[in-house]
Order: sequence, then structure tokens, then C-alpha cells
Amino acid sequence: MSSLFLKENQHRTRFGILLPVLAIAILLSACTSAPPATRVENVTETLHGVEITDPYRWLEDQEAPETRAWINAQNRYTNSMLRKFRGREKLKARFTELMKIDTMGSPTVRNGRYFYSKRDADKELTVYYYRDGFDGEEKVLIDPHGMSEDNRTSVGLQEVSEDGKLFAYGIRQGGEDEMDIHWRGVETGNELPDVHPRKRYSSISLTPDNKGFYYSLNDGKGIHNVYYHAMGTDPAGDKEIWGDGFKPGDIIDASLSDNGRWLLLVAFHGWSHIELHYKDLQTDSAVRSISGNLEANFAGSIGGDTLFLRTNWNAPNYRIFSVSMKNPARRNWREIVPEDKEAVLSGMSLAGGKLFLNYMRDVNTEIKIVSPTGKALGDVKLPALGTAGAPSGRWSNKEAFYSFSSFHIPRTTFRYNTESGEQEVWFRSPVEIDSDSIEVKQVWYESKDGAKVPMFLVHKKGLELNGQNPTYLTGYGGFNISRRPGFSSTAVAWVEQGGVYALPNLRGGGEFGEEWHKAGMFGNKQNVFDDFHSAAEWLIENNYTNPKKLAIAGGSNGGLLVGAAFIQRPELFQAVICAVPLLDMVRYHQFLVARFWIPEYGSSEDPEQFKYIHEYSPYHNAKPGTDYPAILFVSGDSDTRVAPLHARKMTALMQSAQGGTRPILLHYDTKGGHSGGGTPTSKRIEDATDNFSFLFWQLGMTVK
Repeated sequence: MSSLFLKENQHRTRFGILLPVLAIAILLSACTSAPPATRVENVTETLHGVEITDPYRWLEDQEAPETRAWINAQNRYTNSMLRKFRGREKLKARFTELMKIDTMGSPTVRNGRYFYSKRDADKELTVYYYRDGFDGEEKVLIDPHGMSEDNRTSVGLQEVSEDGKLFAYGIRQGGEDEMDIHWRGVETGNELPDVHPRKRYSSISLTPDNKGFYYSLNDGKGIHNVYYHAMGTDPAGDKEIWGDGFKPGDIIDASLSDNGRWLLLVAFHGWSHIELHYKDLQTDSAVRSISGNLEANFAGSIGGDTLFLRTNWNAPNYRIFSVSMKNPARRNWREIVPEDKEAVLSGMSLAGGKLFLNYMRDVNTEIKIVSPTGKALGDVKLPALGTAGAPSGRWSNKEAFYSFSSFHIPRTTFRYNTESGEQEVWFRSPVEIDSDSIEVKQVWYESKDGAKVPMFLVHKKGLELNGQNPTYLTGYGGFNISRRPGFSSTAVAWVEQGGVYALPNLRGGGEFGEEWHKAGMFGNKQNVFDDFHSAAEWLIENNYTNPKKLAIAGGSNGGLLVGAAFIQRPELFQAVICAVPLLDMVRYHQFLVARFWIPEYGSSEDPEQFKYIHEYSPYHNAKPGTDYPAILFVSGDSDTRVAPLHARKMTALMQSAQGGTRPILLHYDTKGGHSGGGTPTSKRIEDATDNFSFLFWQLGMTVK
């Protein structure tokens, strides 16, 4: 231990000596169009017989003075390049129109009170409100403005009591996933002494009598546990309910049934094996398993004393069982909704004594209604082809809410009557766009191995297929996540400027059930990249665009996607936005919460998994001297989900490897996080303007 400490201090001393040299290099590079200099310090190791050299491992130390100086230099360089774009102010003005608008979330209804989020157009952050009755006077519940000078402190509503008199909220600093939990009286505004410190919480469920709540917590070392907190006691004494026997990387969660009797417990072993357990709180039973030893996905909601169980066990597109919580043995399960071979049952909700089933049919939403016995009761009528969530409400309440949008149709939230089927608008986004001038269509193309993959295309009606259209290609392809047609200010702004917005539904997602997901995970990950490359080739072959007019963008797992794309097929793309990405796949699992993703990617610790991970890992496959596309890496210090070291190291590597003349830039927000949560509206507008300035510059576009 002492020798490690000594070595660390030796490194810091050496860095301190080098800082003046780095500062001189930074000043010199600021006078030219070259990026800032980055010191190379090779770290070589052998994994499973393969020698690997990492030249920029020193950039993993986020707080080291040399790293901070390097980040500042990169930001100055990036700003100097992006701020020169002449159409920047016009882009910013349009993004302001699209993003600086009134917004409102779907309400949570408790005891006749409506709790909801709202952001007025002139506000930077989301504020929470409540009303007594649907048409009651709007009152502020909690407002984060003023909690910090730069408006980087945000709040989120976590739970509301059954009587509507108490609520829990989380406070987040910057864009961090972690938060601290507070409780407050609705009418009095008084804070309760029950404060839980900054951690990564995934669920909070208050008991109907307000005496305590259950919550799930990641301890920061990859271990999840479920706890019970008795109100008015010291959180340090909270009782552990569940968690023994799980390994780092497993995720567990908890939720209470509406009647407060049943605690439903979920264990994620990745995204292809999800267990379901329960605890009877009335009898204080031990935690018992519902799914048993079946390795499939299980999810459910409880209405009364009946569990409605959605599962892909022997049904890749999912089906539903009715299970009595008083006798949930598998022999007593009763299938009430069989698998649909042509559509994926992607979600389910309960409201008004009915089941609302969210289907994806060729990636478009259908919502079907069935009785507790599975009898078909009709459909929820949607305004157009697009995306909607199943109406959310309470088992004993006839009122439910759902939202709908499409690429060119702004979000509208509806209030739905589960008895009559009548619906009315709760909130309609006031975004002003000419939806009638925009065309949305779905095409199918063939991937490298012959698989048929769908892709949404959005563009102005009457688009000329001349091969010259600037095209924005994006995707995800992982974790069983489905990319559906939903409203996007990026898509609208791009299309308005004469561009084509393309979204392929890559393997690895959940668009076509578990088999589609498995076809893009572990050793099949290359299928995802091949699907993406094939989408680009289809767009070029069908005269939508050409490589000089083709940009790609992706974030998180989508950042890995575009990272692999520009490394494997640099000739296909002109420009890349690679946001909050995973790029060093050999070491990714060693940082932050990344062990949770081993069931999706695998780990270099396993010799067999190392082979395919090392083969596609973007950081390990850059070839010096290659003419790479222009790249804008995006990340920030407050990303506590995907370590920002990936973007830092890859920026340095690509600036060194670039054999062409196109720029490699880093846009690094020292207060920004992974999902953009807690980011003020003005900063989001500025970031969108930066992204478009980069793409317009590189694709030779002028702002109309």
C-alpha cells in the first residue's frame, strides 16, 4: 500500500514538472489550427497473450492538474473552431424556438391531487406543481431555481404519499445520476428530518400509512440492495430487506402494490435474464421467488391481489400470465394473453381494472385493452403512426394518462377515461413546425449477413434524390432498447434545412423481441455495426446522399456504435458526433457502474470474450495516418454513468492518428452529465447549436 502511495506521489511530482512544458505547447497550438499537444506515456500490458499499449492512460485521472489543463486547452481549441461558423446565430435562434417552450409532464394522481412537472418557456429548469382537482389552482410544489447560481442544481419528484400530503424529491448536482433524497409536506412546505445522502437510488415506495418506505440503492461498489426506512429514524439504521447472494453488476429494484400488501422485487442479470420475487408485508413473509430458475425476462404489475406477469419465457415476443399472489406457484399461472408472432408486447400498464398492452408492430405503436381474464376490449385510438406509452394510472381509478409523438408531431399528453374510452388533451407542446411539409416513411434494407433491417427516414416532401442531400444518420442497437419514432428537435431542425434524418432499428435493440436483442450482444456485437454500415450504404446507393454529405451521431452505447463505425469504415462518413461514449472496451468495466453492462458486452477478463471485444474496441483499432472523418467528441465531468475518460483518451488518440485534414474536437462540459438532466435550457440550446455548427461546417451546408 505504501509503495503504491509513493508511486502515485512520484507521478504527481513528475506531472508537476511537466506542466510548464504543456502550458507552452498549449499556447503555441492556440496560434495555429493544430489541436493542443498531448503527451504520450505508453503503458504496455499483456492480456491473454496479446500485448496492448495504451498511450493516454494518464488521461484517466480526471482530477490530475495535467488532465485539467489538457481539458481546458481542448475546450479553447474547440470553441475557437466552432464559434467561427457564420450561420451560428440563425441556428441558435431556431433551436431557441424549438426548445425554449412551455413543457409539462404527465401527472401523478393521489387522493384527488395532481402532481406534475412543468417548465415555462422563460425558465431554465423544471419546476414541480400540484393541483387540488383536475381544474384546481396550480401551486408550486418545489422550484430548483436559486438552489445554485448557475442553475446546475435540479430536482426530481420521487414519490407521493397515498393521501397526497407528503412527497419525496431528489436533488442532483450538475448532470450526475446520484442524488440525495428529501421529504416535504405538500401543504406546509416543511422539510422532514428524513434525509438520505447522495447515492444512486433506483426506486422509492412509501407505505400507504406513511410510516416508512422501501428503496433500492447502489452502494457505489456495484452492489444493489433493497432497504426499509422507518420515517423519523436515522437512515444509518435502515433495515436491509433483500440483496444477499447477488453479485456486483446485478441490479435489484422494489415497488409496492397499490394496496400496500405486496412488495414486488426484481433482479436484473443483464437485459436477457430478469427475475421476479415478492414479499407479503401483511404476514411479514420471507422473500420468495415467482420466476424460479427460469432464465428469461419477467416483469409485472399487481392489481388487487393478482399479478399480471409479462414474460418472454418460451415466447420471444412476450405473453401475459395471471398469477394469484396468494398462491403464485408456477402450476397456478394462467395464460391470458398469448404471444403475438407478428408484434412485440413491449409494455403493459394497469388502470381502471383493465390491462393496457403496448405493442410494437414494425416499430410502430399499437395499444390494446384487455380485461383481467384476457378478453379483448378494443384499442386506444392514436392520432397517427408514431409512439405512445400505455396509459398509466391506478388499478382502482378510471383515470389514466399517456403521451404520443412522432418525428414531426410534437408531444401531446392525453387524459384517458378507462370506462368510456373518452380522451382529452392534458397538455400539447406548443412547438411551431409545419408538420404537413415533412414526410416520414419506413424502408427496409439488407445488412451484411442478409438480415432485413427497417429504417425510418424523415425529410421534406418532394425531396430530390440526387445524391447530394446532407444526411444525419443515428442509431443505438443495444440493451433491448427500442428506438421508435418520437419527436426530436434535432430531426425537425435538420429536415427544415433540407436534410435527411435517418434512424435504423439495429440489432441489439428490442424492436423485434429477444432474438433481435441477442443478435446484437456479446460476440454478436459486430452485427450492430454491420447493420449501421449497411444503412449508410443503402442511403448512398439509393441517391439520398454521398459520403461527403453523410454525418453520423450517437450517444452512450450509440457513442460506441459511431466510434466503431468511423474506425471500421472511415470512408463512408464526412462527420461524426460521438457523445458520452464507450470506446476503450478492454477497460470499460473497471470504471463507475460499468460492471452492470458486462451481461450485454462481456468482459476482457474472460479470454473468449476478450477476443471479440478487442477486435472491435474503437480505442484499440485506430490506424495512424488514416483519413478519418471530422469528429466531435462530447462528454463532461458529471457523467457518473459512462466514464468521460473514454472521450478524453479517444480525442487524444484520434488527433494523433488523423492522417487527413478534417478536425478532431472535444466538447467537454465540466458540469455536464450523461443524460442531460439538470442542464439549463439555455445550455441545451448552446450545445445543440455547437453540434449543428460542427455538422454544417463539415458538410458544407449554409443556413437557410
